[in-house]
Amino acid sequence: QAQVVESGGGLVQAGGSLRLSCAASGNIFRTAAVAWFRQAPGKQRELVATLTVSGYTNYASSVKGRFTISRDNAKNTVYLQMDSLKPEDTAVYYCNVKRTTMNPFDYWGQGTQVTVSS
Repeated sequence: QAQVVESGGGLVQAGGSLRLSCAASGNIFRTAAVAWFRQAPGKQRELVATLTVSGYTNYASSVKGRFTISRDNAKNTVYLQMDSLKPEDTAVYYCNVKRTTMNPFDYWGQGTQVTVSS
C-alpha cells in the first residue's frame, strides 16, 4: 500500500499563487494517472486537473489557464501550480493516484487546505 501525501496549502490573497505537491512512496507515478480534486465546505468533491501516464492533461473549466499539473518522476512528486487564485478556489485539495490495469490501485492523500482571501 503506497502512501500519498499532499503539502503546500495555506492562506493566500486573491491574485496570488500556491504550488501544491503530492508525494508518493514507491515509483507509482510512472504507471498511474494522477488527479487533483477539491472540496469546499458544503459542496461535493470536484475534479480540478488530471495527468495521465502519457502526459495528457485536462482541467476543469473553472481553473483552465490558471492551474498547471505536472510530474517529476525522479522525485516521485506531482505538482499543482495555482496562479491568479480566487476566493472561490478555497477548498481542501486532494491528490488521487489511480491505476486501472496490471495490479490496479486507487490511493488518496489526506488533503491540504487552500484558503484564498479577498
